[in-house]
Amino acid sequence: MFEQVKHNLETIDGVETFPIISLLIFFSFFVGLGIWVFSYKKERIDELSQMPLEDNKIV
Repeated sequence: MFEQVKHNLETIDGVETFPIISLLIFFSFFVGLGIWVFSYKKERIDELSQMPLEDNKIV
């Protein structure tokens, strides 16, 4: 079965760029997510963490 898939992929022009593009998208997403998480303000994190404990506050 793998031989059939391998043969089909070999006939597509430029197929070797798809794994590189997907790796770059994957890597850039997680780098961006890491930057977003580490740059988030501590005051906002504390405010969001207290929300489940407050009964009468409506957001």
